[in-house]
Amino acid sequence: MNDISTADASNADAPALARLHTESSLHQWTTTPQQMERMIAAPQEGSFLLSARRGSKLIAGLSASPFSGVPGGLRVQLVGDGAAFTPLYLAALTRASRQGFIQLLSVVREDYRPQVAFLSAAAFRNAYQSWGAHLDLTRFDFAPYHELEERFFLDGTEIHSFMPESRGAPWDAVYALHKAAVQDTPRNPTTSSDMATLSDFRTEIADGRVFVAVRRGEILAYAALGLNGSAVESNHTATRRDWRGRGVATLTKAVALRWAQEAGYTRASTGGNVHNLPMLRVNQRLGYRPEAMWLTWVKDVAATSPV
Repeated sequence: MNDISTADASNADAPALARLHTESSLHQWTTTPQQMERMIAAPQEGSFLLSARRGSKLIAGLSASPFSGVPGGLRVQLVGDGAAFTPLYLAALTRASRQGFIQLLSVVREDYRPQVAFLSAAAFRNAYQSWGAHLDLTRFDFAPYHELEERFFLDGTEIHSFMPESRGAPWDAVYALHKAAVQDTPRNPTTSSDMATLSDFRTEIADGRVFVAVRRGEILAYAALGLNGSAVESNHTATRRDWRGRGVATLTKAVALRWAQEAGYTRASTGGNVHNLPMLRVNQRLGYRPEAMWLTWVKDVAATSPV
């Protein structure tokens, strides 16, 4: 470890760091050099990016930024050669303590083996677990939901959709449903969205489409889809308390997936807290395939700051 040095990342490091971030996520996401350059050139307050070298070769990196929704929390992500994780972690810990952060958090999938092994050995605690799941929209079949759609239609319930910029859309009612559902939904820092106002809510779904189940002018459920290239992401779904367990969320999401399929999207993804069993069941019925769990590791800075 003595031959490994750490330093603030520079623009020259961007291509190598982008490659390491992409490889460390098992290519689930692609990080570009341009993204790295933006992080280096204009970091968010409290954020920093470190690189680690063995000799002249860049072998690992660490990105850090304030963790939304966790006061005093700093999110750290380690990438690259696990042999460099300890010096990177110690450098980040020193800086986090100096900047007043009180907790480090790292979110990794359970099959990101080098990171999981290091965080466990470094006495981080596995505080929260989340799930992710994917659906091949080219194989999605709406036929099993025709009967459910007809039953709701005969009862006076229809599924409508609108774009975030649509005028006359029932934004206040949708946001009120969101706020009510948040009170009943198991949450953790990784799966919780900080949408304290209607404006925050509309900003989060600004690039997507919203589907609502409406009965006699009242909204029973909604599902918000994010649109990204050839994929859609189910950002959040909510059902009115007195209508839960009747299939309205399943139908709303099924209609949303049918729309996405007909619009040419080929993949869908979703996720949430492992304790949110109702949504787990909904997505299982729709054909989503779960991936390895996401683990949120936590460590208090005050108890571990280097002397």
